[in-house]
Amino acid sequence: MTALVLVAEDDNEIASILDAYLQREGFRTVLARDGRTALDLHLALKPDLVLLDVTMPRLDGWEVLAELRRRGGTPAIMITALDNDIDRLQGLRIGADDYVVKPFNPIEVVARAKAVLRRSGLATAGGVLRVGGLSIDLDGYQASFGTGDEAKPLALTLTEFRILAHMARNPGKVFTRGELVDACLPGSDALDRTVDSHISKLRKKLEQAGAQGLLPGVRGIGYRLSA
Repeated sequence: MTALVLVAEDDNEIASILDAYLQREGFRTVLARDGRTALDLHLALKPDLVLLDVTMPRLDGWEVLAELRRRGGTPAIMITALDNDIDRLQGLRIGADDYVVKPFNPIEVVARAKAVLRRSGLATAGGVLRVGGLSIDLDGYQASFGTGDEAKPLALTLTEFRILAHMARNPGKVFTRGELVDACLPGSDALDRTVDSHISKLRKKLEQAGAQGLLPGVRGIGYRLSA
């Protein structure tokens, strides 16, 4: 089944252009004109990718992105007319996978969508992230390591699952402790050492399942999930 892309854009002309180009490249699409509708559609349809306008009614793009990260690891590309470093950093800090500035070439947006889906390793038919022998079911909030009958389930807490799913969307990327707090512990007053504790427990569970060395620390920065 081809990937489903949720286009959250309140400008009818831009939404129609993106819809047409995506469908021409074989994607399935669904449109939302405001942030609240986007979240409702995300919950109901489980899209493989979200194209997310920053300035939308009801809920803006930052608020929608933060909620998407609370729910799991659906890849998201931010679309905005605000081209400055602060906005870029905010999107990346919350967990955006890419950033497109208006006016844009819709062909480029489609190319970026394909690239993000390739990097994420997202199985378009099932909402599953796969990194090596690691499988993460975003819908069922379950993870396992291994293949076939040899796959071992991982008994993760919700926070551990969120951290693992968030990092699996960009295997090999180094995440700072602050990034992991913002994406996986939103609204909390968690400190860096809290992330260290969650990572330590997660690493131990992975090792018990046979996944050695998947969560190395990067001195002075944070952690990454090895591909």
